[in-house]
Amino acid sequence: MPTTRMTNYDRRMVRLMNNTQGRPLYATAARRRLVVAVHITLTAAFGALMIHLYLAEPEPMWTIVVMAVLLPWMIATGVINAATRGLLELRERALDERQSAERSRVLARAHRVMTLLLVTAAAGLLMAGAASGDAPKAYVAPVLIAALVAHWLMPLWVAGLMAQDEPADDEALVMTTAAT
Repeated sequence: MPTTRMTNYDRRMVRLMNNTQGRPLYATAARRRLVVAVHITLTAAFGALMIHLYLAEPEPMWTIVVMAVLLPWMIATGVINAATRGLLELRERALDERQSAERSRVLARAHRVMTLLLVTAAAGLLMAGAASGDAPKAYVAPVLIAALVAHWLMPLWVAGLMAQDEPADDEALVMTTAAT
């Protein structure tokens, strides 16, 4: 544990991130993958909506659509943060050595995935420009914004996918070994 003392804020955040009320939502690897997939889908939907507003005439109902996407997105973000026990949200001084090492692994993997995503986006824009004979200028800004959003959220998605199942309770383990 680092020598820096935890503040009241740190202690509150640790309690919040270790709250087990939502545990059924992320108890298994399949559920965590589902929540990450939902989060990615909602992020893509929100991005598509923003691109539509950028390229087309805005419609008066757009604020309702944004809220319909944004609220579930925020809930999914909270579930992923709870599944990782705040791995990316807590300050370094609030993490133990295992969590700090896990954070480093998550950030390194997210960096590698993001590099591949950026190479793919750049290659796609270059190929689209080569096919049409002109650079697709209208799509450069939305692609850059999408890359920025992916860069911002990739560590969260990777952490959600890499999160491990909680170890079985000692009492449950004793009960099953005693029964056999």
